[in-house]
Amino acid sequence: MDLDLSPKLAKKVYGDDAGSYYAWCPDELPMLRQGNIGAAKLALEKNGFALPLYSDSSKVAYVLQGAGVAGIILPESEEKVIAIKKGDAIALPFGVITWWYNKEDTELVVLFMGDTSKGHKPGQFTDFFLTGANGIFTGFTTDFVKRAWDVDDDTATALIGNQKGKGIVKLDANFKMPEPKPDHRKGMALNCEEAPLDTDIKNAGNVVLLNTKNLPLVGQVGMGADLVRLEGNAMCSPGFSCDSALQVTYIVKGSGRLQVVGVDGKRVLETIVKAGNLLIVPRFFVVSKIADPDGLSWFSIITTPNPMFTHLAGSIGAWKAISPEVLQAAFKVPAEIEKLFRSKRTNDAIFFPPPK
Repeated sequence: MDLDLSPKLAKKVYGDDAGSYYAWCPDELPMLRQGNIGAAKLALEKNGFALPLYSDSSKVAYVLQGAGVAGIILPESEEKVIAIKKGDAIALPFGVITWWYNKEDTELVVLFMGDTSKGHKPGQFTDFFLTGANGIFTGFTTDFVKRAWDVDDDTATALIGNQKGKGIVKLDANFKMPEPKPDHRKGMALNCEEAPLDTDIKNAGNVVLLNTKNLPLVGQVGMGADLVRLEGNAMCSPGFSCDSALQVTYIVKGSGRLQVVGVDGKRVLETIVKAGNLLIVPRFFVVSKIADPDGLSWFSIITTPNPMFTHLAGSIGAWKAISPEVLQAAFKVPAEIEKLFRSKRTNDAIFFPPPK
């Protein structure tokens, strides 16, 4: 595989003082097209309103910063109006209509990652806006709008032409948007920063998994996700996705070293990752990370709703399950080296604290 795997930053697609939409381009990050993965970010300023749309791809949304309100309309279902904040993960299946609004002073930033295998463009989301200068109303003639929605000429003209904004608009500070309903959050969102930890290693790191158990909607999306937080100078065990899934990783905070090893034992990537970077690890390739002193956090989607990983180091590492004689022969080392190798990392699983 001779693809550029180096992490990339998103580029602005459109926006103004109300907010901006950014996306990663498959021409710059070829694994997006190769893996049929799309990735984008929405950033809303105060009173910024992302107009209602649906997409050609199922997605997982993750709130990177701020707080706001999201409207989610599943097919043949009522609108769910939910409060969202930093750390929230939301599964967005095919056919869902969404809108997003920020009424706070802090910028609201939402990350989207998803499957484009059924989309119009491999590696890119195609969004269909319901309103606005590029909305579906502008494409129909006035007589079609009148017939479809049973309105008069003036109303049809207003529906087609009043909203001059495109994608994101700024609302008047006094405009009243729907208030979120606490009971609407159930089953729609999970806050990964507050959820029970699936793994927690003292002075090393922790992880929260997003799967069909804690957010059933990910089953419809067809993807799982996780939030990993690595302490300063700690290491994440070398490992790989053992169920042929792709892992798409966005660096949320901090920085660190990353290495990826692929076919024939070739190190295909060695780099420094920083907040804002996106990278994709090919199927079955082994990846490991070491955090810089300030730590390293990342949010990943995995292209299966209940992902499985094989870790090659630590107390649950695959090496521990292999017979001593097999390891001795495979490494071509004497018994004492095999015993030393096996005796290490008996208490640490997945994450390793800094060396003493």
